[in-house]
Amino acid sequence: MEIAIIAHDGKKAEMIQFLMNHKALINTNQIQLIATGTTGQKAIQAGFNNVTRYLSGPNGGDAQIAARVAEGKTKLVFFFRDPLAKHPHEPDISMLMRLCDVHDVPLATNPATANLLMKAVFGA
Repeated sequence: MEIAIIAHDGKKAEMIQFLMNHKALINTNQIQLIATGTTGQKAIQAGFNNVTRYLSGPNGGDAQIAARVAEGKTKLVFFFRDPLAKHPHEPDISMLMRLCDVHDVPLATNPATANLLMKAVFGA
């Protein structure tokens, strides 16, 4: 299963903590992570070896992941957004969220929802 991980700068530590909480499951052959640039780099540094990195969000990474959602390749998106910060690539963020809705792909924007999705999908 391909899962996208994206985190704004102020939420990257939360994303890595979430991944660490589910490391045993995520590091199986069942799951392939895709990520925007820096989020993916941090996940690799934390010991996740099943990560494919795309461009950083502001440079088109959100759009690249949105395309994979539209193509039916990405089945689950964890996008820890910082709602209190401005983001110059907001149109790409909105597009990704819209495509998750259009293609009925589960999207978690915070750790609480991400944990619920992990329990629902994997029983973790």
